[in-house]
Amino acid sequence: MAQLQERRALPLGAKIEMSLARIRDWYMAWDGNVSVSYSGGKDSSVLLWLVRRLYPDVPAVFPHTGLEYPEVVQRVLDTPGHVVLHPKMRFADVIKVYGWPIASKKIARGVEVLRNPTPNNKNIYRLYNEGINRFGDKVEGRRVSDCWRFLVRAPFKVSDKCCGVMKKEPAHRYSRETGRVPFVGLLASDSKDREINYLKHGCNAYDSKEPKSTPMAFWTEQDVLKCILRYNIPLASVYGRIEHDDKGRLLTTGVRRTGCLFCAFGIHMDYKDGQKTRFEMLKETHPRLWHYVMHRLGLHGVLSYCRTHTSMPSLARRIRWGEE
Repeated sequence: MAQLQERRALPLGAKIEMSLARIRDWYMAWDGNVSVSYSGGKDSSVLLWLVRRLYPDVPAVFPHTGLEYPEVVQRVLDTPGHVVLHPKMRFADVIKVYGWPIASKKIARGVEVLRNPTPNNKNIYRLYNEGINRFGDKVEGRRVSDCWRFLVRAPFKVSDKCCGVMKKEPAHRYSRETGRVPFVGLLASDSKDREINYLKHGCNAYDSKEPKSTPMAFWTEQDVLKCILRYNIPLASVYGRIEHDDKGRLLTTGVRRTGCLFCAFGIHMDYKDGQKTRFEMLKETHPRLWHYVMHRLGLHGVLSYCRTHTSMPSLARRIRWGEE
């Protein structure tokens, strides 16, 4: 952890050189049979720029879920050497078969287990119900918190499987068919799980069950934005401009993150990014897409249920989607 903190404190130039070294190592280890996992977002745009500084012919692989901003899709299509992948299921089918991505992957996974107890999942059930593992030890952060327990009785399904079906499966299929192993633009600062993975494997996870390179893992979001500004890296127009706020930190004047438009993971944390949630912004910028997910797919009812059934008033206030 101390080493990670030291690397996060490095100047941008040093981080670029360190990332390029990790990219060389990965490229040589796999005899150049590699690819860049390219979402069209800001992190993967910097990653692609880094990789192609050394190896211009590495393909940019885009899992096209149909849940991207149109501007992001256009950014990908304007990128030379891109490969478009398609999932086997549409999002509408995913939520019908598996359930909605709500709260977070960990909470959604826990809720799904608590809703479906079986004789074979007693240990994992106890982990999410009580926070105690199969050895009888308490595990912090695994018990589904009381403020989200209402989802166990919700009239709709909840699941963390959407990302696996719509992004990971097409990417794994591409890797199996081509033998290419990916560079991925993940940052350890994005989540605790990603930080733990970095501490376990470092940037290049040669020994992982699914080998991948995350050469920017020790970067921060500020590094990403600074690099885009300094080197004039093209971004999807939905991000707007990159400017300094009143505290001197860089931010985008449009959306902060692109990701999947209809995903409700982390909606209760959107207040950290600004005064509006992602769905409030979507209603302003892409009203037809907002109407589709809210009223055709039914997210309005899902979020309304969450707001009215949580036991935490502060959580209820943070769940907003432009319903007024």
